[in-house]
Amino acid sequence: MDANYASRIEELRRWLEDQALDALVIPREDEFLGEYVPAHNERLLWATGFTASAGAAVVTRDNAAVFADGRYTVQVRKQVPGDIFEYRHLHEEPVLGWLLDTLPAGSKVAIDPKLHSASWLQAAQDKVAGQLTLVSIDANPIDTLWAERPTPLLTDARLMGQSLVGVSSEEKRQQIAAELQAIGADLAVLTQLDSICWLLNIRGGDISRLPVLLSQAVVDATGAVTFFIDSHRLPQEFAAHVGSGVTVSDPDTMADVLKAQSGRKVLVDPATSNAWVSQTLTAAGATIIHGSDPCLLIKAAKNDTEAAGIRACHIRDGVAVSRFLAWIDREVAAGNMPNEAELADKLLAFRQVDETLADLSFDTISAAGGNAAMCHYNHLNQSVPGELEQDNVYLVDSGGQYPNGTTDITRTVAIGECSAEVKKTFTLVLKGHIALATSRFPHGTTGSQLDALARQHLWAHGYDFDHGTGHGVGHFLSVHEGPQRISKVHNPVALLPGMVVSNEPGYYRDDSFGIRIENLEVVVNVETSGDRPMLGFESLTRAPIDRRLVDLSLMTESEISWWNDYHQKVWQAISPSLEGDDLAWLKLACLPL
Repeated sequence: MDANYASRIEELRRWLEDQALDALVIPREDEFLGEYVPAHNERLLWATGFTASAGAAVVTRDNAAVFADGRYTVQVRKQVPGDIFEYRHLHEEPVLGWLLDTLPAGSKVAIDPKLHSASWLQAAQDKVAGQLTLVSIDANPIDTLWAERPTPLLTDARLMGQSLVGVSSEEKRQQIAAELQAIGADLAVLTQLDSICWLLNIRGGDISRLPVLLSQAVVDATGAVTFFIDSHRLPQEFAAHVGSGVTVSDPDTMADVLKAQSGRKVLVDPATSNAWVSQTLTAAGATIIHGSDPCLLIKAAKNDTEAAGIRACHIRDGVAVSRFLAWIDREVAAGNMPNEAELADKLLAFRQVDETLADLSFDTISAAGGNAAMCHYNHLNQSVPGELEQDNVYLVDSGGQYPNGTTDITRTVAIGECSAEVKKTFTLVLKGHIALATSRFPHGTTGSQLDALARQHLWAHGYDFDHGTGHGVGHFLSVHEGPQRISKVHNPVALLPGMVVSNEPGYYRDDSFGIRIENLEVVVNVETSGDRPMLGFESLTRAPIDRRLVDLSLMTESEISWWNDYHQKVWQAISPSLEGDDLAWLKLACLPL
């Protein structure tokens, strides 16, 4: 394996010499800048062997380095050959800092502008100004050198009727047109795949775990859209489905369309649109208006039809998860200790009983014992999957993609009799989960203003967790949807009715155990005795939380009341779909505390 990567790096170095360049930056992202990258665009994986969801590499004529964040410090050393690459921290020792320390002044660094956001490239140019030159390349050398590059998976579009999405594409496009008119923009470039699919009420299967189509679009201030996609991928009914004002154009024509915007004002999201778009528009003489993708907020606030669908799919998903949890308990009681891969496969099998399941919403995190202490652990990256450990916990974070919604749930399961320390920390996590779930807050409140509610009980005992408390979730779209977020990191986006967010505090002790409790919540209007309108959360997830891990001495009456009410809702929602041993298990799991 090392020899293979050594050969690839040598090929890249020969390319650098031929082009009179000194270094090449290889980000994990592709031209769509999304979280999920299709196999044929996994350039970082081709160059390094690194399978993480975030990272980068740099190849110079004499050195190479791979950059990973704290989630992947163990994984990167297992996957990436240390005799070829230096290991660096993505945030503490970032790419640009390494380049400045490694290369002599005046060196030329190759950047593929399609693989970096416009905001990143601008900041990068400012940082290295006067010391290094960033050279935008027209063709990526990896694309030429990748001999066995996978063929892109280009699926046919799936039309989403109004019974699923609630609002026609024509109405959505008029909403976006109004947004553009309000800021004086003539058109907007859309590069986020979920925004395009949301706007046109379509879905696809081009990327694993993300039901979208690889495509791009521009929408103008009249609501007209040019949709860059191979027309053969669209069903005959597409034109009638989206209504008037949508023109389908070959993907190769997008450059020509951008070059034709001379003198026009074009909205570009510098955080989500790649730098090539901005470079092309600037060269054409267009005026760029930097602003957020105009679809983001409207897409995030689910309408009544979308919210109803999400509630329904959570019941079906809860049935599958509950069957899985019941099965684990029976296996352990029988003396069987399945490994992490077997557990993940079994959970998938329970979900697949529902024929509407389109995909998982992300790779299942199936983590036993000490592996659960790595909050983004992936058993697929291990040489041997871990097995359940007696008297410890098993953490499973998973979700499904259904035509009427997207799910994401984490449960921490007791395997045998867990220690008092595990029960204590589990209960502190639970108390934080309940505090957030029951919070009331005025309009205009952001997720970062609520984050401490989920951490307060952990903080009181000197504990914390190093990830966000909640992320947005799409409607049969991305399981990690913006712009809202619940996190320590400031986020200026106010929570709106209809937004779906996760509620997932946790606690992780290195090499010992990990705990996370995650439900999805939808923001709703709530009645109070005061005179000011308030918002709150409605829990969507319908599966039991493990009562065996609760230290009742740490729970208040109001917290016990929440637990009992939540589990009564779980029982009412999913018990009609269970029978036999599964139903008996659910009855015990949902008993009042």
